Amino acid sequence: MVISRYIDKFLDYLEIERNYSRHTLLNYKIDLMEFVAFIGDNREIAGIQYLDFRKFLASLRQHNYRPRTLARKLSSLRSFFKFLHKENLIHENPALLLLTPKLDKTLPKFLNEPDVTSLLEIPEAKSPRGKRDRAILETLYSSGMRVSELVGLNVDSVDMFGNIAKVEGKGKKERIVPIGDKAIAAIRDYLDCRPHGGRALFLNKNGTRLTDRSVRNIINKRILDASLQLHVSPHMLRHSFATHMLNHGADLRSVQELLGHSNLSTTQIYTHVTTERLKKVYEQAHPRA
Repeated sequence: MVISRYIDKFLDYLEIERNYSRHTLLNYKIDLMEFVAFIGDNREIAGIQYLDFRKFLASLRQHNYRPRTLARKLSSLRSFFKFLHKENLIHENPALLLLTPKLDKTLPKFLNEPDVTSLLEIPEAKSPRGKRDRAILETLYSSGMRVSELVGLNVDSVDMFGNIAKVEGKGKKERIVPIGDKAIAAIRDYLDCRPHGGRALFLNKNGTRLTDRSVRNIINKRILDASLQLHVSPHMLRHSFATHMLNHGADLRSVQELLGHSNLSTTQIYTHVTTERLKKVYEQAHPRA
């Protein structure tokens, strides 16, 4: 059987058994097909050896991929061959010795609270589009949800009286997130005037669901409108949410639940960016501060 057929089996397993998202499945497919293009689809899967991985890694480095991208591609290969071995499709796993290069931990970029306030007040709340954009920004910052979770919201996903929303996160896992009064008010304001009906909460000008890219374009436009000297991504609002929550006394496990992180270690990166809070505690508590 050719390698690409094995890849189809693997992707089916990830989708059906592991509930991986379409975005994740696409990344796996891209990474694995790049390996297939390198070694040739006519290669017998049982004949692939560790040396093939080393040659592939050398070719990737010639493309000047970032270390994190290289790590992801190697992780895809390890997962694929682990699956093949587990399913007895190969007798030995040649990827066992494949190590991921060490990555420097990058601190998440976030906005300070005054900059967040400025950003949220950029859209004029008179036109339906302005009301929609303000509702999007308020919801992202208020809940800390991912952009993919935001665009997946339906009107009935948000409990306007209970101030909560049901979102579908990574691995199709559902969770409940609180939403603040200002975000709820902005959503109500938008729904009262939006020109199209429909199940999706946030719509484009044609009345269909917004995409991740559309939300990024909206934020870029609003930054230009305000002439702010900032480079803001939707994910930066999520980082700002987590950082500000910790700075104001939230415990790490609560923030983990709110963000939908499966591992606490993923959330711990935000502890690096709460220096101001630590200084304040130090100054209040130490007798010679």
